[in-house]
Amino acid sequence: MPKNTVPNKKSEVLDGYTIKYLANGITRWSKGKIIDGKAEGYWEWCSIDGTLKRSGYFSQGEPVGEWTTYDQNGNVNKVTRKKAPSH
Repeated sequence: MPKNTVPNKKSEVLDGYTIKYLANGITRWSKGKIIDGKAEGYWEWCSIDGTLKRSGYFSQGEPVGEWTTYDQNGNVNKVTRKKAPSH
C-alpha cells in the first residue's frame, strides 16, 4: 500500500445493519442502517478499544434528535439535540 493511504474499513451487513470495522478488521467502528444509500435511524460509533463513543439518529442521511457523546469509560459525557433540516 502506498504511503499516506488510508485503508478501506472492512464492513458487512448483518440483519439489515451496516457494521464498519476499524483498520484492524476486528473492532467495530460504527453500526446502523443504510436505506437508499443514506444513514437511517439509530447509529453508534466506538473507540479503538471498543467502548461506545457516540450515538444518535439519522433521517434520510441527516443527523436528527438526541445525540450522545460518551467518555473513555462509556459514561454519558454530553447530550445535544439536532434539528431536522428544512428542505
